[in-house]
Amino acid sequence: MLAVTKLVAGVVGNSYALIADAVESTADIFSSLIVWGGLRVAGRAPDEEYPFGYGKAEALSAAVVALMLLGAAVGIAYQAVLEIHTPHSTPAPWTLIVLAAVMATKWILARRVRAVGADIGSRAVEADAWHHLSDTITSTAAFVGISIALWGGPGWESADDWAALLATVIIAYNGTSMLRASLRDLMDRMPGAEIVDPVRRAAEAVPGVLATEKLAVRRTGMTYRVTLHVQTDPALPIRDAHVVGGMVKSAIREAVPRVDSVLVHLEPYE
Repeated sequence: MLAVTKLVAGVVGNSYALIADAVESTADIFSSLIVWGGLRVAGRAPDEEYPFGYGKAEALSAAVVALMLLGAAVGIAYQAVLEIHTPHSTPAPWTLIVLAAVMATKWILARRVRAVGADIGSRAVEADAWHHLSDTITSTAAFVGISIALWGGPGWESADDWAALLATVIIAYNGTSMLRASLRDLMDRMPGAEIVDPVRRAAEAVPGVLATEKLAVRRTGMTYRVTLHVQTDPALPIRDAHVVGGMVKSAIREAVPRVDSVLVHLEPYE
């Protein structure tokens, strides 16, 4: 509904910035479908064919959405440059009312989607939120550009086109940031201290653990997988050592609930 409203208002009201906004909203539809599909696949349980699960589908969908953001930025920028060099009429004043309603709607939607993404720890949902936020940014730029065109009068007709061009810089920056984060997950980059430090502290606090080493953490979808070496008393019976390993797993998963799997390798402390 937003896409159709903005497209009609842009064509009738002589505003390319609104037409660019409509393109962005249309891309939002496809990006949300991609995120939805990625989350469905990522939620599948591990099987014989994919013993480590399908979590990477979530990061992959986030990367696709980020690429769509970059593609939208390039397309809007290209058309904005063409419109700047093409004489056209000043946008109609009533298009500002349409933009104000669009800005409010997309801002609320972006905040809601971003809150959900942060709550479940999904890069893909957060990327989708940025996609909605980029729509808000283009609408804001269009609002400013049309206002300048109406205030400046003859000679300022292309102000909304310049505004659309400026908005593409912000959209491209957001797309690049999200793509970088998604690629890090796909490449199994170590997460930050907010995840690693609690994992290490939880393991070292378990009775019988004398030292830890070779801690590796990787993100798989919305959860984390942990591998670490734990040093215990060399004289400890294998059954007791196994119990220590189980306690380490439980302690880590309790300290960091988003950890889905823990692999503990026991070694003698020397």
